[in-house]
Amino acid sequence: MISLVIRTKNEAGWIERCLAAVALQDVPDWEVILVDNASTDDTRRIARRFGCHLVPISDRAFGYGRAVNRGIARAQGDLVAILSGHCIPAHDRWLSALAAHFDDPDVAGVYGRQLPLPDSHAFDKRDLWTTFGVERRVQRSDYFFHNANSMIRRDVWEDLPFDEDISGVEDRDWARKVLATGRRIVYEPLAAVYHHHGIHQGLDPQRAERVVRVIQMLGTR
Repeated sequence: MISLVIRTKNEAGWIERCLAAVALQDVPDWEVILVDNASTDDTRRIARRFGCHLVPISDRAFGYGRAVNRGIARAQGDLVAILSGHCIPAHDRWLSALAAHFDDPDVAGVYGRQLPLPDSHAFDKRDLWTTFGVERRVQRSDYFFHNANSMIRRDVWEDLPFDEDISGVEDRDWARKVLATGRRIVYEPLAAVYHHHGIHQGLDPQRAERVVRVIQMLGTR
């Protein structure tokens, strides 16, 4: 079984499209755990309609790493995909394209391509197109990783859960620790999703400052 952990916060405008695309995947046995951060819209109602296992997390308890950890703790699969609630798989082979690399026991995590939508901000289109290219790559020292669209081994996570004490970039911190053990990270462009606001959210300065602070802290560890 493959488990899919989806993080949400008021994603009613996107989650139905996300879950409808997940339902079309060509993988025969999977489950969805939706970790919801105190949504006040119809996110949870829509998730129940699709048969998701709901894991609530309050604003006070929320952290990016903690939300993923709570979802994975409920997961039954040996492989766990992680997806943002506003990301939409681009085709029915998205999940299998992520999973294909785990035949190699040294691969600890795989992340996929992120594509903009036609009405995405121009900054977001630029950043997604330049960050997520068309060539597959195996990373042995580059610890870029992105939990908007990824998959990891549960047994690796049991030894190295996501850091709950940093405010974002928990995915890169995890990849950095994983690579230090001699394992590898794979970027798989065939495992594509649509991501409307991209990885920088239209150059939101507060988000940029938060990400920079965490990356600078990681560089000193």
